[in-house]
Amino acid sequence: MMVAKPASGGGRWAEVQPRRLRRWLDGFYSRHDGAAEEGLKLVAANGDTALLVPPPGLPEVADVDALLAELALPRRLGLLLARRNAVAVGVADGDELIASKVDTFYVQARTAAGGWSQQRYARRRDNQASAAAQDAADVAARILLPYADSMAALVCGGDRGTVESILTDKRLEPLLPLRHERLLDVPEPRHAILVDAVALAHNIRIHLVP
Repeated sequence: MMVAKPASGGGRWAEVQPRRLRRWLDGFYSRHDGAAEEGLKLVAANGDTALLVPPPGLPEVADVDALLAELALPRRLGLLLARRNAVAVGVADGDELIASKVDTFYVQARTAAGGWSQQRYARRRDNQASAAAQDAADVAARILLPYADSMAALVCGGDRGTVESILTDKRLEPLLPLRHERLLDVPEPRHAILVDAVALAHNIRIHLVP
């Protein structure tokens, strides 16, 4: 079942797997007799619209037919999922992970102590977070860089601040032009989460109004 979430500015976001997109389109047209296509936007006579947002790694497409054709072609994606205490990095050919690594780190939780103790804990925590980001960058460099020339896109997920810290590592600069703007919403990275993220990264997002 497709789950829709509210969209900022109005409407809602839905996600559809590539293999289910044709069926979703058939359903939209059956519910909206006379709907027309304007590029990647479907416009119904009653004012309802559905804007299809291609997934990471696809070249620019002008219309729905071109989108469907591109979705049928396999593509290679890099994935970088990170939160404070963990990182999961992988490379996927289509739906198959061909390289991956998951690692965990110790970063102290925030403390309710005040005064000097709070400052000391905060400094220790910052040092631990910096060391964790460095270790995570080591993992990312080892897994992703050998595939940088063949990846269609890099898809990140988790905590944005942690991801940004990892990507400041100069070794990872070749990956920056490949980074897709979307940040996947994932829990603390584990191998199972990485596998699920491969499927999420392939989904087509649809902005529905109303």
